[in-house]
This record gives sequence, structure tokens and C-alpha cells, in this order.
Amino acid sequence: VLRGCTLGLLSHPFNIDIMPVELGNFNVIIGMDWLAKYHSLIVCDKKVVRIPYGDEVLIIRGDNYDSGSNLNIISYTKTQKYIQKGCHVYLAQVTSKKAEDKLEEKRLKDVPIVQEFSEVFPEDLPGLPPARQVEFQVDLVPGAAPVARAPYRLAPAEMQELSTQLQELSDRGFIRPSSSPWGAPVLFVKKKDGSFWMCIDYRELNKLTVKNRYPLSR
Repeated sequence: VLRGCTLGLLSHPFNIDIMPVELGNFNVIIGMDWLAKYHSLIVCDKKVVRIPYGDEVLIIRGDNYDSGSNLNIISYTKTQKYIQKGCHVYLAQVTSKKAEDKLEEKRLKDVPIVQEFSEVFPEDLPGLPPARQVEFQVDLVPGAAPVARAPYRLAPAEMQELSTQLQELSDRGFIRPSSSPWGAPVLFVKKKDGSFWMCIDYRELNKLTVKNRYPLSR
């Protein structure tokens, strides 16, 4: 008996006492004494063995494990057999799709045009942009009469959010009190984090707006 040997499972070391015997195609056979020592759980119907290891649980899957995918997981011994038969073997690196997308996600400051015109893309808007040669305006169809729809009914929480956002926009100089005959109602959409997103219903105004050939960006 060889005592104090190291058995590697999923890149984790375990102590094991082994006895050299003729195993054929198997590297090692783990007995019930070792499985009981490490409180292993054998799930026969799923062909997996769960082994507690610190704060995690290692899951050892059998050769015929059905994961519901089109990938067949085979052992190292079977892999050697296929190689000896002349089968082609390819090495692939499997990474998390979410982690990969996060790494490839571009930040705004990494875009070249943003770096070139950094004054147009500030981190925060301190106020209205400076006056420029071309000012924004809404072109209306001839003879269009002002439209002012009645406000939508809002819940108390939405009314409080409306008051808060209007005060914030007013303090920063983005809006100011107006007596314009035009008016559009607002409504709120709840975000995933529980906060409110204010939306302005400009549909009636859009009906009276001169359409140009260039669609608005989304």
C-alpha cells in the first residue's frame, strides 16, 4: 500500500492511500472508505459524484453523463484511445460568455471621436450647452394649432418623483417655468432597480411636426 499519495480532482489535491494493481484502462479506483472520508455523495440517476471541498462542492461527472447538450464528455483514458486510433484532437479554451462580453464592452471614453471632442462628451452636464451657429427648432406643418393634452393621473410615489426631478432639472438650468400654449403629459416607467424613468408623451406634437428624410437615432 502506498500511503500519503496525492489524488488530483478538478485541480484540487486530495490525500489517498492506493494499492498498485492491474487496472486495465483505469488510472485509479476510489473505494468507499475514501468516499466516506470526504463525505462524498453519489447521485446514481445523474451519474455524478459530489465531493465537499471547503466552501464549494466539486462535481465529478461520469463518461455517460447527460447534461442536455450536444457535447459528450469523455475521460482521459478514452481520449488516449481515440488518439491512438488516429482521430483528430482539437484544443479549445472555454470562457464565460458574460465575462467575455464584459471585457469586450466598449467604454464611452475609449471611442476615438469622444477622445477628440471631449468637450462635447462631458462626464456630467453642468447646464445648457453654449449658443452655437445652428440652434435647435421644431418645424411645424402650416396652420398647426397648439396642442396641450391634460396630464395623466399619477400615483403618489410618481407625483413625488415628478416634483423631485423637476426641481433637479430647474436647479441645473435645464428647464424653466413657461406659459407656452403647448403642453405634453408625462408618465413614469419603473426601472429594474426600482427607480423611475420619466417619459414625455410627444405623440400629439409629432403629428404636427414636419417629417424630414433622416430618422431619429434610437
